[in-house]
Amino acid sequence: MDVLRGVLFSLLFFFLFITFGGEKRTPEKVLKELFPNAEVEVKNLILTKEEVKKIKQLTGKEPESRLISVYIVKQDGKVLAYGFVDIHRVRTKPEALLFVLSPEGKIELIEVLAFYEPPEYVPPPKWLELFKGKSPENPPKYKRNIPNITGATLTARAVSKSAGRVLALWKVLFGKGI
Repeated sequence: MDVLRGVLFSLLFFFLFITFGGEKRTPEKVLKELFPNAEVEVKNLILTKEEVKKIKQLTGKEPESRLISVYIVKQDGKVLAYGFVDIHRVRTKPEALLFVLSPEGKIELIEVLAFYEPPEYVPPPKWLELFKGKSPENPPKYKRNIPNITGATLTARAVSKSAGRVLALWKVLFGKGI
């Protein structure tokens, strides 16, 4: 059932890119722009029950799906970055974010790939920069170390939760776990 939900979630992800107006910002394109001489490898992983349990311990909630796609950026066999796409609902409509993490698990960049709420609620790039350097050891905490966005509280809360989920995924899959 979790794998089926993951496949449906992946289809929703690709549907977002097909219908999102303007330039198509795919994770691969963004990562190639950031790391022009590197290769981007996409790995589809199925979380084990133990990994799901660890993620729940870190976030307080089980992942939506056990199927996870990870973008691994490599150059000369060395990992330069990890990319995770998190799709979630902000208020009533979806948002897709690309998180670029360093090999040490620190957030380097958050890119909005798709946003279907009204445009005035899109998280500003300057605000997204506040997440840079956040890690599983120093996670983003909404209204503690990440301020609210005036007039876009639901967006601020959704991005903060999303960042926490991605950092937990990285820790369980590539870090030392818990």
